[in-house]
Amino acid sequence: MRVCHGCAESANDEAAASALRRLEEALQALSQRALAREDFERFEREVHARFVAAEREVLAEELARLDVDLPYVEIGGVRHHRVLTSTETYLSAVGPLTVARTLYRAGRAPAVVPLELRAGIVEGHWTALAARQAAYLVAHLTPQEAAGVLAELGNMAPSKSSLDRLPKRLSAGWEAERETFEASLRAELTVPEGAVTLAASLDGVLVPMKDGAREAKRTRARAAGKETRGPAGYQEVGCATLSFYDSDGERLKTVRFARMPEAKKATLKSTLTAEVRAALAQRPALTVVKVADGAPDNWTFLDSLVAEGHAAVDFFHAAEQLQKAFDAAYGENTPAAQAQGQKYRHLLRDDKDGVKKVVRALAYLKRKHPRRDRIAQVLGYFRRHRRRMAYAALRACYLPIGSGVVEAACKTLASQRLKRSGMRWRHPGGQAILTLRALVQSERFDHGWAMLSATYKAEVLVPDNVTPFLRKRAA
Repeated sequence: MRVCHGCAESANDEAAASALRRLEEALQALSQRALAREDFERFEREVHARFVAAEREVLAEELARLDVDLPYVEIGGVRHHRVLTSTETYLSAVGPLTVARTLYRAGRAPAVVPLELRAGIVEGHWTALAARQAAYLVAHLTPQEAAGVLAELGNMAPSKSSLDRLPKRLSAGWEAERETFEASLRAELTVPEGAVTLAASLDGVLVPMKDGAREAKRTRARAAGKETRGPAGYQEVGCATLSFYDSDGERLKTVRFARMPEAKKATLKSTLTAEVRAALAQRPALTVVKVADGAPDNWTFLDSLVAEGHAAVDFFHAAEQLQKAFDAAYGENTPAAQAQGQKYRHLLRDDKDGVKKVVRALAYLKRKHPRRDRIAQVLGYFRRHRRRMAYAALRACYLPIGSGVVEAACKTLASQRLKRSGMRWRHPGGQAILTLRALVQSERFDHGWAMLSATYKAEVLVPDNVTPFLRKRAA
């Protein structure tokens, strides 16, 4: 058996030359109408349409030449026998391509199409470039908005429903190979030149879920005597970041990750752990800083992430907690509360004994106002996290003290796309968007797409003593 590589180069040149001749004739006819002088925008659109039509013609010719018409072929070590030939329309980046293709089957297994396997047709419908462009668009826009953008550009025009299905199906393929793909992405990770610090952060944001069981949750909460405040039907998307900083504390690069709601953020934590280890294997001398808000689960994980390094509860969360205590003691938004909040905020950040002085001040307020629970809560917060509040020492070394990077990831990865008006999500659809957006924002989309699109291709072997019939596209 031998690999089927298609037709001769001369046939390719002939198809392209024919398309170019027809394009030249069309442009000459268009130019003779003097349309440019009457309405240049319309002229521009018609010229674009002529070029797109010529591009479609060339692509259709070449796609048709990838068909194999033989009694049998071998795919994945299994012999497949020809069953029928039919026409099919595929969506390319410049519109529909209608070609004849031959189907083969091995036993009772589903039929396969060598043309599709050789061209890397995505989900039986899209050429690879069309699928890539559509996936990139729906990572940023709703399917309806993406369809509108593509219609305005005047190239391909997929339906809203096609744009809705594509990322979900791509995501299913990604999830099936996720561990392998992520390992490949990590292998390509390059710690920036000049990086001296690695910061790992973890956070989450609530998103509306279709399967959030809102009423059932509220009913169970009421039956258990619990309060029913908060957004029922929402669940937490987990977000994580890996950031690199130079010796002046300037952020050089950030890799972002996000996972749909999952118990204890297990997959997200596993991914972040592997990324941190990969970065440290490449540059062991990096100073590690673990940054997050005060959520206990975040710190249970981050404390065990790596033994070395520094830990910092987000300074701005700490400052907010501090202000709540002074509001409880002096009255919310009163001048006295604001003045004390500002004083101790600066002490906490700039004084090497700042957290000790804050704890002392809060303990005093607790003794003075023993019935004000908020003060006791804030005091407990600072006592629990005091070893993670060496802000002055961290700043002196130009190390990060805030979790703003991961909070921004929560906003840009999840909220901006998953929390638009009227949206509710199931896990597969939401994860499809999060995966694509994380790849884009981490500058990993090219590599990620190359791996994913490769799963739609396969070698097609033909008998050594038979020349395949190379079909032209359907008229």
